[in-house]
Amino acid sequence: MSSYRLSVRAAGRAEMLIYGDIGSGWVEDGVTASRVAADLKAVGKVSTLDVRINSYGGDVFEGLAIYRQIVNFDASVNVFVDGVAASAASIIAMAGNKIEIAQAGFLMIHDAWTFAAGNADELRATAERLDATSEAMASIYSARTKKSSTQCRDLMRVETWMTAQEAVDNGFADSIAPNMAIAAKADPKRFAFRNLPTVLGPRRQAAVSAVTQMRAHLLTKRPAARSA
Repeated sequence: MSSYRLSVRAAGRAEMLIYGDIGSGWVEDGVTASRVAADLKAVGKVSTLDVRINSYGGDVFEGLAIYRQIVNFDASVNVFVDGVAASAASIIAMAGNKIEIAQAGFLMIHDAWTFAAGNADELRATAERLDATSEAMASIYSARTKKSSTQCRDLMRVETWMTAQEAVDNGFADSIAPNMAIAAKADPKRFAFRNLPTVLGPRRQAAVSAVTQMRAHLLTKRPAARSA
C-alpha cells in the first residue's frame, strides 16, 4: 500500500512523504502529480520543503510532472532517500536542492519502458517515443549530476543500481545519512558465547548480572551443613 502525505511540521517547514508507487495507473492509491500540485498550493508559504522517498517508481510521466511541481515550488527543497528511489522516483529525487541518501539506501535509473502491441510501424513509433522519453529523463539526471546526457543514458540502458556511496560518487546525491551506531557492545571476554550477536550483548550482560546476584543471595541464605 502506498503512503503519501504533505504536512506542515514546524513554522516555515513542510514535509512530503512519498512511500509507494508513482501514478494511479499502477495502484489506486499511487502518488499523482495532480494531488501533489493541489497539496503544494494548499500548504501555503514555507521556506523549506523536506521530501522523503521510498519508492520503486511507476508512471514516468507522473514522475516528471511531480518533479516539475517540486522544482517550481518556492522553497528550499531537501530530498531524503530513506530506502530506495528507483525509476520514476529517482526523477523526483533530482528535484532537491540537497539530496541525502540513507547509508543502506539505493537509487536506480533505467531507460523508459512500456507494453506495446500493433504492426511494425506502430511498434517503431512506440520505440521512438520511448527513446524521446529516456532522453528527457537523461536531461534531468545530467542537469543534477553534471554528467553528459550520453553518460546518463549509458547508465540508464544497463539499469544501474547505486548504493549510497555510488550515488554520491556519481553526483545523484550530496551526502549519506549514516546508520545508527549501537551504543553498547558485548564484551567477548565476559561471556561464554563466541558468536553472540552484538545487539544481544546488553541483554546477555543483564541476565548474567541477575543470575550472579541471585546465586549470591541463595548462598548467604543457605543453612550451615550438619555433622553426622
